[in-house]
Amino acid sequence: MRLAACLVVAGLATAPLPAAKGTLVVLNKAEATASLVDLATGVTVVTLPTGVGPHEAAASPDGRLVVATNYGTREAPGSSLTVIDVPGARVRNTIDLGAGRRPHGLLFLDATRALVTAEGSKALLVVDVEAGRVLRVIETSQDVSHMVAATPDGRRAFVANIGSGTVTAIDLAAGAVLAQVATGKGAEGIAVAPGGAEAWVANREADTVSVIDTASLKVVAEVEAVAFPIRIAFTPDGRRALVSCARTGDVAVFDVASRREVARMHAGLAPAAGAANLLGMTGGVPVGIVVDPSGARAFVAHTNADAIAVFDLSTGALAATLKAGREPDGMAFTPVVAKRN
Repeated sequence: MRLAACLVVAGLATAPLPAAKGTLVVLNKAEATASLVDLATGVTVVTLPTGVGPHEAAASPDGRLVVATNYGTREAPGSSLTVIDVPGARVRNTIDLGAGRRPHGLLFLDATRALVTAEGSKALLVVDVEAGRVLRVIETSQDVSHMVAATPDGRRAFVANIGSGTVTAIDLAAGAVLAQVATGKGAEGIAVAPGGAEAWVANREADTVSVIDTASLKVVAEVEAVAFPIRIAFTPDGRRALVSCARTGDVAVFDVASRREVARMHAGLAPAAGAANLLGMTGGVPVGIVVDPSGARAFVAHTNADAIAVFDLSTGALAATLKAGREPDGMAFTPVVAKRN
């Protein structure tokens, strides 16, 4: 009851959870596959091959395509993207990133262009997904450029750099770095609030979240987030931020206006048989977060549990658990329904 009460105070709706519609694309790192899950039934329509070590996914604005970054391994860095045709439930093509090594975070800027971080190249790539080529390389000059977020107008991008503990602010029109913003040790997860005024950064080793003013490029707040905060996602109304805390095995819920933690959502998922010991952690290890456009539910990939927890955001309760492949991580939601051939 305490959790539900906290969430209501934070402004969450209390209506019954509506039926799910669309497709959740889940990347399974250890299998080099993508699972296309029909959310109406919770059943995987098809499992498709990707490149080695798929880490993050993003859906095109119309939802017909989902792109996956093929990170590779420590010994053999990846340098490609897998493009999935969602309604056709098939791999459409693979994009060679050339010198762009260890692609990781990505998002669509518009119908054809995507931003992709390249950790091994210390760069942010602008990729034409339709043409299948890299349009621009913007050097971050920072270590382990991991995740990327952008303002709603598409003018500025923000790259979280784990090794440097910084965020690189980039003018996308000019292709120029505006600032290197020091945030905290292990800066990894990053998201821009729906209004575009703030970027929140999860500093996994510092156990903090830094709030950056996207206009001034200054850190305006530091919020405690225990332990090992690794991803951030905002609800569509911008009133709450969800932070997956990998070491404690739960998701912290923050009230954005007050920048205060108001609740924790816990799935209670145990490690799958034979699960890897990721960063010395135990439990399900929640990582990737996707909030559906209605704001009714959040999907959280539990990498060590080989499962996706579905949380009802009106109560914070676990609504369902979806089966995934080995080590699910990045995900993408699309309203388009995948059809089995």
